[in-house]
Amino acid sequence: MAEDDVTQEQLEAIAAENEEADIVSYKPPAQKTLKEIHELDKDDESLRKYKESLLGCPPAQDDSSAPNVTLTRLALICESAPNPLGFDLQGDVEKLKDESIVLKEGVEYRIKINFKVNKEIVSGLRYLQQTTRKGVRVDNSKYMVGSYGPRDSEYEYLTPVEEAPKGRLARGTYMIKSKFTDDDDHDHLSWTWNLKITKDWN
Repeated sequence: MAEDDVTQEQLEAIAAENEEADIVSYKPPAQKTLKEIHELDKDDESLRKYKESLLGCPPAQDDSSAPNVTLTRLALICESAPNPLGFDLQGDVEKLKDESIVLKEGVEYRIKINFKVNKEIVSGLRYLQQTTRKGVRVDNSKYMVGSYGPRDSEYEYLTPVEEAPKGRLARGTYMIKSKFTDDDDHDHLSWTWNLKITKDWN
């Protein structure tokens, strides 16, 4: 049996094992601009200094055409990988659907996402990832990234440690649809890529 010779029933059984109940009932707070936050209680010197320590100084004139959140890179962090695993998210992400990241079965890894917040505080960033194989959804993951204010340097987010599937039936190519969103359901970036699980690194 070839590595990608897995039946529909076997894929559906894998999907059922990975199914999780969605029990999150979170209500986002009312949105305020960074300027409005800095203007609140501006006569209170200690509060002003405290807000500056948390949020930085009020931003200078910003580029209104730039997106508020820019994703720069996605990488798979795996200590046993012979080469870096990942791709740039600043170019044409449509091309990523034709690329695959190869991962050896059974290894532990984490997903690392690098991003920038350019203008306003973004609340409740989330990374969503839907994994399918031969058209059958086998996993649906949601990661709460958090809330961030604008700054010149990048932020990075690491998912918890995961283990790549293993065994003859697990080997093959998985299509992954990724999305970076927030409390206001802004789609900061959506893209599709492939993860290929193999017996060995090469």
